[in-house]
Amino acid sequence: MNANTPLPAAPALPILHMRGIDKRFPGVHALKNVEFRLFPGEVHTLMGQNGAGKSTLIKVLTGVHPADAGEITLAGQQVHLTAPEAAEAAGIRTVYQEVNLCPNLSVAENIYIGRFPKRAGRIDWATLNRAAADLLAGLALHIDVTRPLNTYPIAVQQMVAIARALSVDARILILDEPTSSLDEDEVQKLFTVLRQLKARGMAILFVTHFLEQTYGISDRITVLRNGELEGEYRVDELPRLTLIHKMVGRQIDLESLNQPQANAATAGETFLNARDAGHSGGVQGLDLEIRAGEVLGLGGLLGSGRTETARLLFGVDGCDSGQLAVGGKQAHFKSPHDAIQHGIGYCPEDRKTEGIIADLSVRENIILALQAKRGLFRYLPKKRQYAIADEYIKQLGIKTPDADRPIGLLSGGNQQKALLARWMATDPKMLILDEPTRGIDVAAKLEIMDQVLALTRKGLAILFISSEMGEVVRVSHRIAVLRDRRKVGELPAGSVDEQAVFQLIAGGEQ
Repeated sequence: MNANTPLPAAPALPILHMRGIDKRFPGVHALKNVEFRLFPGEVHTLMGQNGAGKSTLIKVLTGVHPADAGEITLAGQQVHLTAPEAAEAAGIRTVYQEVNLCPNLSVAENIYIGRFPKRAGRIDWATLNRAAADLLAGLALHIDVTRPLNTYPIAVQQMVAIARALSVDARILILDEPTSSLDEDEVQKLFTVLRQLKARGMAILFVTHFLEQTYGISDRITVLRNGELEGEYRVDELPRLTLIHKMVGRQIDLESLNQPQANAATAGETFLNARDAGHSGGVQGLDLEIRAGEVLGLGGLLGSGRTETARLLFGVDGCDSGQLAVGGKQAHFKSPHDAIQHGIGYCPEDRKTEGIIADLSVRENIILALQAKRGLFRYLPKKRQYAIADEYIKQLGIKTPDADRPIGLLSGGNQQKALLARWMATDPKMLILDEPTRGIDVAAKLEIMDQVLALTRKGLAILFISSEMGEVVRVSHRIAVLRDRRKVGELPAGSVDEQAVFQLIAGGEQ
């Protein structure tokens, strides 16, 4: 959006107005003269590619990073949000993608931690539990608040995080990728709550990469690109394809996201074969054949056993029933190290806690698996490390000033590319990719899925897992369908579409 182009009219004065926001980090101009408005009683979605500045803008708003320039007004009054405590005191509350609560404490304790009601100098447990239950009931959630938080699914934990945010005098609720771990029913329950909050006059800033969700809940959309404001739009005035073009700054074929691109001709000999394999408490009776030069997709709903299958095949969870064979020879994976030695790599679903090491550089993260494969006494020289890192930074288009930048400062999409580079550097024969496009933008998703298909053309066997069924259909040669932690069917190349997958999940005949 041109600096002289007026923002579209809104029905009331904004509760939040950020003007001329500028933020620099070493080697990166993250925000450049950004303007953002948020109004009472609306859901306003912030959109942009990974690295567009969304996270930085939120961190400025929540006091994590002070702005280098610009001003923030809240209900018409200028505020200085120099720390998270200042933002919370101003009525700004945030719920993050990774639930930032204490799993071992009860639901009620998580909601009121640090603010427990007391009587005679002691915690008033009856009042605490009653207040928590009443607060959740207002969100249409009726659960036992005395149970530990970790006994509930992620969807419930997200609602508890929202309840905690609302338990104080919050005027603005920021939801940063809150639906990335939820299934469709859980997303709709969350949206019902958001509509209730909106009706009460709450101002909601929503961050997501899901187009369907953006158009299902938003009133207005602000688009950032390369750290600058591209524009602010009413959702009913911004077609989806136009939104994508504005995010990426170029033409993107939206239909290609869901068009099958794989074909059966690339499949080679079987690399990994699982027969009646299982792990107690995980998947059971698993029969799975993964071939060289082929993408085998795993289809299934949340909780169907997709991640458990990945962990079993990578040796995280030992195979305590059935058999595994690699290259036609029986294999026993006692640990991930055994799987790595057999040429298998694994990009886990939760890249922040199980994938990247945030404080290490991009270079160090990329060479990590290769160094582990070589062993402690065959140290990889620094010159070789830089050569490998620079090669994959260029090959995968990882946006970083240099190989020494801490990977935690990169966007989610670029972190994911670095994890892919980590395993490519080991010259693997098979890759397990669990939600490789989770939390990244449309263009980066296309790039990563195209990289996956390019790897199969080099002969790699790939197990591909995604909660977005369109992605599984687009990238897979075959799809194995899971339900209740068991394989219930398989769809061959040429007959793969979303309807067929969902029919198998539901128990229909093929």
